[in-house]
Amino acid sequence: MTKAASAAAKDFAAAGVCGVHLAWADNNGIPRSRIVPVAGLADAATRGVGATSLFAVFDTHDSITYQHEDLGTPSGDIRLVPVVERLRRLAGQPALAWAPVRQLTRDGDPWPYCQRAVLEAQVAEAGRRGLEFRAGYELEFAVAPAGSADVLAAPGHPGPAYSPHALVGLDGFVAALLHDFAANGLRIGQLHAEYGVAQLELSLAATDPVSAADDQLLARQTIHAAARVHGLAVSFAPLIGLGAAGNGWHLHTSVRRQGRNLLETGQTGRPAGEGAGYLAGLLRDLPALTAITAPSVPSTLRLRPGYFAGAYAFWGVENREAPLRYVPGSALLGEGHANVELKTSDASANPYLALAAVLAAGMAGIEDAPALPEPIGEDPGGWPDEDREARGVDRLPANPAEQDAALVASPRIAGVLGAELLGAFRAVRASDAAWAAERTADEIVAAHLWRY
Repeated sequence: MTKAASAAAKDFAAAGVCGVHLAWADNNGIPRSRIVPVAGLADAATRGVGATSLFAVFDTHDSITYQHEDLGTPSGDIRLVPVVERLRRLAGQPALAWAPVRQLTRDGDPWPYCQRAVLEAQVAEAGRRGLEFRAGYELEFAVAPAGSADVLAAPGHPGPAYSPHALVGLDGFVAALLHDFAANGLRIGQLHAEYGVAQLELSLAATDPVSAADDQLLARQTIHAAARVHGLAVSFAPLIGLGAAGNGWHLHTSVRRQGRNLLETGQTGRPAGEGAGYLAGLLRDLPALTAITAPSVPSTLRLRPGYFAGAYAFWGVENREAPLRYVPGSALLGEGHANVELKTSDASANPYLALAAVLAAGMAGIEDAPALPEPIGEDPGGWPDEDREARGVDRLPANPAEQDAALVASPRIAGVLGAELLGAFRAVRASDAAWAAERTADEIVAAHLWRY
């Protein structure tokens, strides 16, 4: 790796690159980074860059909580080691390059709070079981003129939703996204004006889970940089206003064994065998999953019936109200296209933890084969309570306390994090909840608008 880093540093310097972002995401899904001069890249790849261990207990508002006993003092240091094979020159910031990091102890050992390592462990476990996962994100975000305090008051495009002329005023920004994503090695499936106010969506091509999480972080950097150049600001926040459509970062996954997609559509129009087990495993642990994949206070405000966000625990075939939306294969697309979309996911989730939890829940379902209930093609939010009860359709956690209870009640999901990281994650969520308890819902949404 030292030779590769030295060679990359030499090439970067010749191309005018001055520094390298060493990037990771914290337990609130917020990207953090340290920049090293390009001449220091090889040393960083060998010995890492120092950082406080307290990043594991930063809350969404940059307050540090000391309620997790193992990180209960301001003492402690870790090393951030770049993943050299993921180095990229940033097309929208040509003087800078970018790489995700692994978080290690001062002695170079695995650090139990490293979220990327948690996902790598789940991918390794999948390999031991003969399983191969693919994952891809759909990213929704709102656009406003730079310096705006409120997207709703100063929308970046006038709509209508999904129309080509909605984006005419953003031609330069759209062109920059298409160019910079390609230059940064990110493949876009499509980009369009979405349903919400000033909302856009783009989809990232599916890849292996660790690369998918890395790509999500790089995509954020790419989008923010392109927006700044064109006088815009973007918000990935779960909500930009209480009555507005939210920003979901929908997570699509599929699983294969010996090259065959286990989610391929059977004669009943749904997956069978291990594919049904995978889907049932996700459904079984959905309340705990959501505590990881949509963990912020605004996340719980976003998960409302009628907003295509997924407020109740059920699955459906191409049902956009379902938090677990099964996307079948077809004669046109092929059976390899079949996948499951998790809609209860947003930018406040750490992408590595989100994917690790999804993989763990799905693999447990493949192993245990819990019963998969019938799919639902409607919005249960409009049903009488007794009808939801009869179908076993429960409301997903609607506040931080319910999310925490669901998380600790699931040994499969809590166990993925490990005792140390679980403790830090819960402490951060409790700190956010205490902050929110003193504020109105409008104040909460406004305070989160530009955090992501």
